[in-house]
Amino acid sequence: MNPSVQQYFEDNKSRFLNELLELIKLPSVSADPKFRDDVFETAEWLKKKMINAGADNVEICPTAGYPIVYGEKIIDPDLPTILVYGHYDVQPADPYDLWDSPPFEPVIKDNKIYGRGACDDKGQMYMHLKAFEMMLSNESLPCNVKFMIEGEEEVGSDNLGPFLEANVEKLKADVVLVSDTSMISLDTPSITTGLRGLSYVEVEVIGPNRDLHSGVYGGAVANPINILSKMIASLHDENNHITVEGFYDDVEELTADERAEMAKAPFDLDSYKADLEIDDVHGEKGYSTKEHTSIRPTLDVNGMWGGYIGEGAKTVLPSKAYAKISMRLVPNQSSEKITELFQKHFEQIAPASVKVKVTPHHGGEPVVTPIDSTAYKAAAKAIEDVFGKKPIPERSGGSIPIVALFESVLGLKTVLLGFGLDSDAIHSPNEHFGVANFYKGIQTIPFFYKYFKEMHIS
Repeated sequence: MNPSVQQYFEDNKSRFLNELLELIKLPSVSADPKFRDDVFETAEWLKKKMINAGADNVEICPTAGYPIVYGEKIIDPDLPTILVYGHYDVQPADPYDLWDSPPFEPVIKDNKIYGRGACDDKGQMYMHLKAFEMMLSNESLPCNVKFMIEGEEEVGSDNLGPFLEANVEKLKADVVLVSDTSMISLDTPSITTGLRGLSYVEVEVIGPNRDLHSGVYGGAVANPINILSKMIASLHDENNHITVEGFYDDVEELTADERAEMAKAPFDLDSYKADLEIDDVHGEKGYSTKEHTSIRPTLDVNGMWGGYIGEGAKTVLPSKAYAKISMRLVPNQSSEKITELFQKHFEQIAPASVKVKVTPHHGGEPVVTPIDSTAYKAAAKAIEDVFGKKPIPERSGGSIPIVALFESVLGLKTVLLGFGLDSDAIHSPNEHFGVANFYKGIQTIPFFYKYFKEMHIS
């Protein structure tokens, strides 16, 4: 890193951290309407910080939902342009009682920042703005840059597609740079080269026209919670294979050599179990734990409810039962097709004593990013310079649906330069992000710009 840029980092890193803590305090939960004003306030906060960092043409772009914050710095139209994507919305923090400290009152413990959104994606997104500020501090920005930070990633990015389609020229770039993924560890850096797709649905099982007395009617009328439980249990067989007809028809099957290459990535099963405080792992027969979370599709219940769940007893036979179900998809699977297959299967296995309803929510397509591209090579060289080790290419189990959208609408490939860790508890109570990871990201990003320009021009 340029010595003066490095000095700027040392002089300002405490401020960078304090600004991140200020950002985490804003409860920008896009899924819950009660936080609506907070989400808009966060967009305004981000706009101000983007202007202060030195971006031009900064604006809050309205959508049918929450806005997108856009800014740019075009130093020379002939130079390559990097489109930085991130999101300022966060997952709901519920259940609050499982947090060791309030989710929107961030604290630093053991050199980790605890708070909702610390890693996903406020901490990782904000690294880019601070790296940009550093490069501008001594006019060493080597590429043009455009920022596109949205507020609906955690609810499916429904309004991002129309925004992209309406702004193809405005968003013209050479690559999309995203930090919303993890690496193996600070000692073993890696770059995510694949993401699973997603099909997310809500199911409803409908029984009698009202809640019933479980003594008067129990045993004679179907209990929707009992039925739903049986239906969900039937979605996997004894080998944890998903029973939805046609679910695996398009699944990409890796060769033995490809699986052996993947197995070379460091992974300690005992540490994995210890971290989660479980006695054993679980998954589809014939595949390893790492393969379960990267190259195999899944079907999981994310929430289930119905009947009486308050204090004390209420002997009720409920009228309805509900569940939210997510299916993670692998290359060649289509979220639309999987949603249709699931809906058909779920309706077919319902007994005549109940009615069922399947409501699709959102989805996204799986992607695999090339490791022979200029962007990947620039990212790998940047990580090697800062971490002192070549990064390992690794597929992730998570989903970022908009990566496929960037390619289909903008014609752009994406490089996933993530600095989180799998142990950061994203989407869970006590989410956190290492202070060292935050700083390493800020230091690495300028090297990516440097090498991307050099490799792109050469």
